[in-house]
Amino acid sequence: MTETLASPAALTAADRCDRCGAAARVRALLPTGGELLFCNHHAKEHGARLEQLAAVIHRSRDES
Repeated sequence: MTETLASPAALTAADRCDRCGAAARVRALLPTGGELLFCNHHAKEHGARLEQLAAVIHRSRDES
C-alpha cells in the first residue's frame, strides 16, 4: 500500500467513513478510479485488502 501525507483534496469535517460514518481520516484511491474514505479503525482493518488492490493511501495531516 502506498502512503503519502499530501492529499489531493484535504479531508474535511464533512467527509465521513464509508463503513461507520465516523470522521474520515484516510482516503484510499483505487486504481480503477474510485475512492473510499475510512476512519483510522477501518483503514487499519481493511489495510491488507487495500494493499492487494494497489490503493494509494492519503492520511489526514492531523494524523501521525
